[in-house]
Amino acid sequence: MRIYLVGFMGCGKSSLGRRLAKKLEYPFLDLDAEVEKQSGRTIPGLFAEKGEEYFRKLEQEVLHKTTDLSRAVIATGGGTPYYFDNMDFMNGQGVTVYLKMSPVSLSHRLENSRRTRPVIEGHKGKDLYQLVRKKLDEREPVYMRSQCIIKGESAKPDQIISLVFGT
Repeated sequence: MRIYLVGFMGCGKSSLGRRLAKKLEYPFLDLDAEVEKQSGRTIPGLFAEKGEEYFRKLEQEVLHKTTDLSRAVIATGGGTPYYFDNMDFMNGQGVTVYLKMSPVSLSHRLENSRRTRPVIEGHKGKDLYQLVRKKLDEREPVYMRSQCIIKGESAKPDQIISLVFGT
């Protein structure tokens, strides 16, 4: 089984995904890291050099290659479900789990993150909160099409296992 973790940037898809994969003894794939590996560029570099449209097409190609894995936990990028038919694809290829968080929680996490994220670069404080809220309002209807929804602030691997496998 493939488990796709979706949600806004900063919600914990990668860190929770690693712990979930370890607990399930599944391989873990971070879609952003795989895009960087296959392109030989960082995501900020891809955005700067080739633009968002190029990045999104490459992201989709990498996403479609996840079907090569019979079982895996896959942490998607925050925008992955929102573009093309990616959400339908993931729902058809595995189980999608939305790590749902409030704009306040996300803004706080992103403000304190050490990672460079092109979509929010240069935004801080109230400006960052407004941007997160706007983007989340756009993307959440797509995230809500996930097969499982869990509160991201307190999500634990065992909770996801229970949701996905009904144990």
